[in-house]
Amino acid sequence: IFFRLKSTMATPDYDMAVYLQQHKVPYLIDEMIIGMERQRPSDVLSYMSKWITDKQKSSPGAGTGSPLEKPTLSEAEKRELSAGLGGGMGMLRRTGTVMDPSKVRDRTKGVQTVISEIKHAAEIDISSEEDSMVGAKRMNGIICTIGPASDNVPTLTALMKAGLNIARLNFSHGSYESHTKTVNNVREAAKAAGRLIALALDTKGPEIRTGARAGYVPGSPAVDIEYKAGEMVKVSSNPDDKNKCDEHLMSVDYRNMPKVVEIGGKIFVDDGLLQMEVVSKHDDHVMAKCLNSAALGNNKGVNLPNAKVDLPAISERDANDLKFARKMDMDMVFASFIRKPGDIDSVNSALGAGDKIMVIAKIENQEGCDNLLDILTVADGIMVARGDLGIEIPPEKVFIAQKHMIANCNLLGKPVICATQMLETMTKNPRPTRAEVSDVCNAVLEGADCTMLSGETAKGKYPVNAVEVMSRCGLQAQCAMSGRRMFEQLRLALPPPLPPQEVVAQCAVNTAFEVCAAGIVVLSNSGKSARLLSKYRPHCPIFAVTHVAKNARQLNVSRGVYSVLTDEPKDKLDYDARIQAGINYGKLCGDLLKGDQVVVVHSDGNRPELGANLVRVVSI
Repeated sequence: IFFRLKSTMATPDYDMAVYLQQHKVPYLIDEMIIGMERQRPSDVLSYMSKWITDKQKSSPGAGTGSPLEKPTLSEAEKRELSAGLGGGMGMLRRTGTVMDPSKVRDRTKGVQTVISEIKHAAEIDISSEEDSMVGAKRMNGIICTIGPASDNVPTLTALMKAGLNIARLNFSHGSYESHTKTVNNVREAAKAAGRLIALALDTKGPEIRTGARAGYVPGSPAVDIEYKAGEMVKVSSNPDDKNKCDEHLMSVDYRNMPKVVEIGGKIFVDDGLLQMEVVSKHDDHVMAKCLNSAALGNNKGVNLPNAKVDLPAISERDANDLKFARKMDMDMVFASFIRKPGDIDSVNSALGAGDKIMVIAKIENQEGCDNLLDILTVADGIMVARGDLGIEIPPEKVFIAQKHMIANCNLLGKPVICATQMLETMTKNPRPTRAEVSDVCNAVLEGADCTMLSGETAKGKYPVNAVEVMSRCGLQAQCAMSGRRMFEQLRLALPPPLPPQEVVAQCAVNTAFEVCAAGIVVLSNSGKSARLLSKYRPHCPIFAVTHVAKNARQLNVSRGVYSVLTDEPKDKLDYDARIQAGINYGKLCGDLLKGDQVVVVHSDGNRPELGANLVRVVSI
């Protein structure tokens, strides 16, 4: 491990970054590609300065502080600026949001060692600004489910600017044609918004459903079946009973149901709307007592709490959906109802050969909770899927399961997502409940890398508002966090000996705390080094420099990582040029200011395949 401290004087590119910020040049900050010349950056900056000056002169009121409509570059103007930037290093793509550099930030916030958690909480300043050092950049990612309310390009663009990082497509609904259109719209909106947005496919997964009412004719209006509390119902797994359901007979499409349930066990139908208790078991059916009254339609979902359901992890439909994910070059899969490590293997097999697609395991029942540690050895991350989980296990245990899963993911450095009903009332209302806001903030405080919106953005009336609220919740939660405390707890929980890459990540994050760094720049084409840094929860953003677009998008699921995508492959750029790309990105985002310290992490070049092994500090 190599460690050295390097100081540099203010450079012309810093002055240019400040100029861009002070003059609020939106056509450069939000849309334009900023080029960097390897040999003589001042030439590029001189051209940019002249070009900007000319634009300011031709735009009355620009730079005066008065609000202006956002200018749009013509294709000719884009070619003019790009041509003037010249060759050399290639392009650095802007993918973040601009912070106002005029606000002074306390770089010591979040880095002090906290001895007492209760004392830390008691001293929180509830009147502090969001854009203090801890809250300057939201660290947790936001996943949005895309549906009829949000699948058009203008709304998608607004969602991305509000904070969307990962677009989720729920394959329980929709056709391949509609999903193809949504994927294309997401990519078009990402280009328009200047963002690196990951695409995730959520599988339907194995499920059990009831049959149809006796006499029902497909296409005709369905009539609900009334089940009365205290009455006995024959729950049949015989396919012959599929379309014969009535008040005393319910069919399910799971042949082994009588074998896996126990007498006294529960059967929940339609998200627990009807609850039944198994009284007796037979070869092809069970007799169950209704514990409450409910009216049910056709083909409702069935849950068997505490039963070890032996349905295959991947249905034929799921296999086709996963082929679609490969065809469309999606970035990750949210695999439903993962119960054991072999389920992840089945998903990877169905995906087939090709570039890495991350597989996030959705834990939705007791068996999945029991096998969590084994699942984590093969999964790329975990989703706390609280919807079905809250039916499969007692609802009061969901909170415990959430803490258990988040903590284990944090210890292993695997991304973890908290999902389901986070801002549910915003599906219909413009404001969330106080409990929902607390739920989102607590998920961030517990260590979730991402929080997810479902119906709020898929079918809700206020999709953009919901993302804005979730983004503000993440920022406020950060103000209550002690990053140093989390780092120390993680380090104590992982006694030596540790792999060299882990030690380097610990060293880098500890250095960031000690020097009150404003950011960490890591050269991480595969994303592994960036994820290791994210594991140790630094208080400042991690700028991961890579030329692999897919890896850059996949890093959206890791806390605090912001990808810096270069057009040139690493073998055409020296280390200093790639590091400077990361630093320039931080400047343009307003995160790195004059006098700030930046921790730089990369390999020494001798054996780069072994990962980063050098840590140094650069002064802006």
